Amino acid sequence: MKKTLLLLSAFTLILVACGGSTDSTDTSATTVTSTPEVPAKTGGELLIAKADCVGCHHKENKLIGPAFQAIAEKYPSNEENINLLADKIINGGKGVWGTVPMTPHAKITQEDAKQMVTYILSLKK
Repeated sequence: MKKTLLLLSAFTLILVACGGSTDSTDTSATTVTSTPEVPAKTGGELLIAKADCVGCHHKENKLIGPAFQAIAEKYPSNEENINLLADKIINGGKGVWGTVPMTPHAKITQEDAKQMVTYILSLKK
């Protein structure tokens, strides 16, 4: 996904750099359109993007693991569930969502895991 975005960005940059007219007598009006701003990822969402979570999980659709929104629907957002799910991120788990185990992520700190879980549980519909 990152490679595709990088390739598209490079292609767009090349088009912008190479396109356009060098004729200085052009008096036509220029229309400026703006694209809606995509909010920057922050907190748990950014940590998820930097980790390998998206290899198995998607925000809305089940991949190897459950969708983040499905997790949010299953677990109420409270301190007990935030701690439980943060521990599952760090230590791994199995059996709750099927037979495929979740691999441990021992390098993720407890605080970062809690931020990730807080973001995931905020996705409840």
